Amino acid sequence: MQTLVEDILDDEAGSCTDDRRSEAPAASPCEHAVGDYGDARAILRDDTMRQAGFRADMIERFGDARFAPILFQHGERHRRQRAATARFFAPRVISNRYRASIEQEADLLIAELRNDGGGRLDQMSMRLAVSIAAEIVGLTKTDSQAMAARLDRFFATDVTSPANAAVDLFRFVQGQARLLRFFVADVRPAIRARRKVRQEDVISHLLDEGYSDRAILTECLTYAAAGMVTTREFITMAAWHLLDRPALADRFRDADEPERIAILEEILRLEPVVGTLRRRSENDSATVAIDIRAANGDSAAMGQCPHRLDPDRTRAERVGGPGLAFGDGPHRCPGASVAMLEAAIFLDRLLAVPGIALEKAPTMTWNPLVSGYELRGCVVRASA
Repeated sequence: MQTLVEDILDDEAGSCTDDRRSEAPAASPCEHAVGDYGDARAILRDDTMRQAGFRADMIERFGDARFAPILFQHGERHRRQRAATARFFAPRVISNRYRASIEQEADLLIAELRNDGGGRLDQMSMRLAVSIAAEIVGLTKTDSQAMAARLDRFFATDVTSPANAAVDLFRFVQGQARLLRFFVADVRPAIRARRKVRQEDVISHLLDEGYSDRAILTECLTYAAAGMVTTREFITMAAWHLLDRPALADRFRDADEPERIAILEEILRLEPVVGTLRRRSENDSATVAIDIRAANGDSAAMGQCPHRLDPDRTRAERVGGPGLAFGDGPHRCPGASVAMLEAAIFLDRLLAVPGIALEKAPTMTWNPLVSGYELRGCVVRASA
């Protein structure tokens, strides 16, 4: 197993290492793919482009444009909503209001890991992500651990490649039943509580905006997919890299929080959870597929050996640590600071467990809806 120093020596000898664990599937021949970093960023920052991914066509066809989830809004309405919800996701707000909750949940998870002698990282990271996102969104009237299990079952429903009409129907009914369970158990109690007393959370804001229960459910699912599920995948991926790289793990342990976050941003640049973002112009139905992995591996933006995991790399001017992994422009992920802080705090505590080691690497599958990886069954063990 090579150290960071050995990787650099190899690079100086003329061979660049490729440290990526995730692989992108072949692009659809029907889409125009953009992998140049500058072109990709320009498209994401173009206010005239509309969301074309994440089944945006279904939202436009069947949804009410007045109460569309923020992910699918555009123009002035989207700018107003982003400005109104920015107070929930500002880095200072996240640190001041939610740091204690993140630390408390992380400590609880690590205590359970120590007591059991090990655990599954994908399950632990899902519980962490759900507990914190639930506070921000306002889903606080039910047990977050039970809600994490319900959401996990809902998003595990495979509706992308039905074997036949009967299986397709079964999966649809199953998905609707799980959605109803999430609404009844988690969303409706939160809505009822916020109708009586508003709080500083997303659901209270949506009620003030006149959103119906159905529209709030859709928005909650959007936050669950964008803020909970993706954070689970990233924390698992980051832990996999750190536990497989003793030199990097040691550096992470010794670093202060800003440097830990810089290391995590480099891992995310290399392994973006969402691999493709899609846009279309207002007057053109043709879809542009923005290949985030290719853009984040563009040497013109990322410097030499762009597929090497190197927290000290020299990037081009105005290129951020995670590249385009959080998107860019009007729809850049508002929860980026939440995900980074959760990962930094949890992984700091995980690596402090005596004898912590990777017992079983995760199984990787691919989600075609977001061209993203899903990691399951990642088991860690601690010394007795």
